[in-house]
Amino acid sequence: MKKAFLLILLFLICKSIIAQNNHPAKKIVVFTPIFLDSAFNDNNFKITNYTLPKNMLPGLDFYHGVMLAIDSLQVDHANIEVTIIDSKNSKEPIAMVLAKPMWDSVSLIIASFKERSEIKPMADFALLKKIPLISATLPNDGGIADNPYFILLNPTLQTHTQGLYKFLQKNYSTYNIVYVKRIGNLENLIQNIFTEMGKNPLLTPLKYKTVELTDSFTAKQLLVALDSNKNNIVFCGSIQEDFGIRLVNTLQTNKKYNAVTVGMPTWYGIKEFNKPAALDATSKGIEIIYSSPYNFLRTEKIGLALTNKYKEIYGARPSDWVFKGYECMYHFTSLLLKYDTAFLKHLSDKNAKIFNDFDIENCPREEIINFLDNKYKNFN
Repeated sequence: MKKAFLLILLFLICKSIIAQNNHPAKKIVVFTPIFLDSAFNDNNFKITNYTLPKNMLPGLDFYHGVMLAIDSLQVDHANIEVTIIDSKNSKEPIAMVLAKPMWDSVSLIIASFKERSEIKPMADFALLKKIPLISATLPNDGGIADNPYFILLNPTLQTHTQGLYKFLQKNYSTYNIVYVKRIGNLENLIQNIFTEMGKNPLLTPLKYKTVELTDSFTAKQLLVALDSNKNNIVFCGSIQEDFGIRLVNTLQTNKKYNAVTVGMPTWYGIKEFNKPAALDATSKGIEIIYSSPYNFLRTEKIGLALTNKYKEIYGARPSDWVFKGYECMYHFTSLLLKYDTAFLKHLSDKNAKIFNDFDIENCPREEIINFLDNKYKNFN
C-alpha cells in the first residue's frame, strides 16, 4: 500500500511521460476517475487509516495499467507524450480541461468514464477537434450517434443482457431460474430486453420466476422463490453493485439453497468477487458468473508477466481494470504510431493484439435510437 501512495504522489508531481527523439512525439491524453481529492488536500495525505476510498480503486487501477503499458511502449522506443488527467478533480473539472489550449496537438484521447453524463460532452469535443476518443470502460455510449471519432469498446447493455439469456438457456435451462429485479427504470429496460429474448422464434424460451426487490430487501423476500430441493440460478437484473453484493451475501448466509448467481458486467468492478473463493467471505461457496466484454488470459505469457510485475510493485493481484488500462493504452497507441492519420481505418488491426480481438464497426444511428428507448434517455 505504501508503494501505491508513492505512485499517487508521483502522479501529482509529474503528469506527463515523454519518450524523446528527434521527431515530434504523438500526444495522448488519458482520463481516468481517481478522485485524488478524496485522499489529498493539495499534497497532504488526509486519510488516517491508510485505506483508500472505494471510489478511487477502479480509476487508480486503470491508471496503473496505463503506466505499465507506457513502460512497455518505452521499451519499444515509442515516441509519445502522455498526459494523465484525474477526471474527478473538483478543482479542475473536465469542462475546464477541455478549454485549455493544448488540444490542437493531441492525437488520441483514452477515457475510462465514471458517469454516463460525462461521455457526450467529451465525444462532442472530440468530434469538434477531430481527435479519436476511445471509451475504454463502462458506462457505454451516452446516446451518441453519427460521431466517427467516438470509439466504444464495450458492447451495449442490450448485448450483455441478450448474451446472458443465451448463456442461461444453453447451460442452466433445467435449473430453478429466479430473475431478481431491482425496482428502477433502468432495471425495467433490462427486464424488457430479457423478456423480448423469450419471444425469439429461434430460441426456446426460458422458464423462470421473477422477484421484484428494493435495495433493502430481506432474505425472506428473496428465498421464497428458491427451491431447497433443486439447483437454483439467481439472475440479478440490475447494474447496481451494492444490490448485487447484498444478493450474494443473502445467498451465502442461507446455504441450504444450492445457488449460482449470474450478474451484469458491472460485477467485474466488485473487488470482493475477484478474490479466490477460499479467501473471500462474501462469495465463498457461491459460484459467481457475470458478463464481460473482455477475456484476460492471466495464465498466458502477457497475463503472467503483468500479474507478476503488478505483484512486485503493489503486492497484490491486478484487477480487470489494470488489464483494461494496459491493453487499451498499448494496443491503440501502437496503432496510432503505425498508421498515423489513417488510424481510424485500422481500429480492428490484429498486429497490436494484447488479449482481445477488437472488431470495431460503425453503429447505424437507427440501431442506437432503437436501443436507447425513450426511458433510457433520462438516465445518468
